[in-house]
Amino acid sequence: MTATENYSTLPAPPGRPLMVLMAEDDEHDIVATRRAWEKHGIVNSLHIVRDGEECLDFLFRRGKYSSPGAAPRIGMLLLDLNMPKLDGVSVLRMIRANESYRHLPVVVLTTSRAAQDRKECYELGANAYIMKPVGFKNYADALRTINSFWQLAELPE
Repeated sequence: MTATENYSTLPAPPGRPLMVLMAEDDEHDIVATRRAWEKHGIVNSLHIVRDGEECLDFLFRRGKYSSPGAAPRIGMLLLDLNMPKLDGVSVLRMIRANESYRHLPVVVLTTSRAAQDRKECYELGANAYIMKPVGFKNYADALRTINSFWQLAELPE
């Protein structure tokens, strides 16, 4: 399947797990995310990519993700802004420019407090812009809330 083919990225119906793709380069945040998944028993599967280019490779099934089954259909993207190779704003711009990913739920999860970053992300179609909470409990609770919301959300087909 190529990036220009119709590729449904909408979440599974409420109550059914969905695949979450997280684009994050900070090892501490990756470990905290995996711990939060375990702590809260989040049933959504989680795949982590570590930079913007790898995120696009996963979404568009390029490189190491080109073989069948290497990049399962995702229902939500958790996107960091400050990543190597290609920043999160550039990733968001590229996926929103692609018809297949116009409705993919994208939650920006970042440390950036810059008003310009927030404004640009919303202008590019981010569904939410969330500052990474400080402390594991707060971070884990935020991830649980994000997952719960997208399990319940009804999106257009």
